[in-house]
Amino acid sequence: MSTIPPDPSSEAAQYISAAGQARLADTASGRCFTSDLSVNEYVLVREVGFEPVGLVMGTSMYHVGIQVARWGASQELGVLTQAMYNARELAMARMIHEATLLGADGIVGMRLELNSFAGGPETMEFLAVGTAVRSTANPGSYRAAERPFTSDLSGQDFFTLVRAGLFPVAFVLGTCVYHVAHQGMMQTLRQVGQNMEMPQYTQALYDARELALGRMQTEAERYGATGIVGVNVQHMNHVWGEHAIEFLAVGTAVRSFDPAGDLPNPNFVLSLG
Repeated sequence: MSTIPPDPSSEAAQYISAAGQARLADTASGRCFTSDLSVNEYVLVREVGFEPVGLVMGTSMYHVGIQVARWGASQELGVLTQAMYNARELAMARMIHEATLLGADGIVGMRLELNSFAGGPETMEFLAVGTAVRSTANPGSYRAAERPFTSDLSGQDFFTLVRAGLFPVAFVLGTCVYHVAHQGMMQTLRQVGQNMEMPQYTQALYDARELALGRMQTEAERYGATGIVGVNVQHMNHVWGEHAIEFLAVGTAVRSFDPAGDLPNPNFVLSLG
């Protein structure tokens, strides 16, 4: 499975509208920044030497098709798995391209969303959004593999991570679309009125989650990361109903670094007014 978003290229640029190009050009030239950071997040990002540059996004409207398989056995549906990877990769690459145009070092507070539209249940928008940031002291020195780093860490978590001597490398994910086969009629009848484990389902869920987690970890290692923080494992049916389940593992890959100079400690202020 392909798991690392492609480098920003002309493919990503062609989807930016004239209005979007104008907005990015104005922001890059020094116009006021845009950001979805809260006030507290903004202050803490500044405390560790970064400034928000602009809100960036990437989107991909994707038709997720069907797959023919032997439904009597639990198994991964590779065609659907690859579709879910490809759609997210396209959205993330376009977001990274916008950050590159702004001269950003990275993206914080990133989120991936899936939106359904009336065009059909198999049609979904994959949306990647985040705030591009830039080092105030050493612009360009914190990029990963010559492109902006990506992270779903909040401003508070980004601050804490940097103070601990770690730095985000990339937002990483692993996914697996899996068909969990129904058990036989006789086994179902034996379980009526009984408290007992359903081993067929248990094994299938184990297998699917392990595939997603393993792919996320492999992606982080390809980026040269030493670990992944904030891991979240989700399962979603999307448009398939009981036909298939997507198991998605996401997190921020990190590496160690030597912070330049002492980083300030924020002071907690309690208002009595």
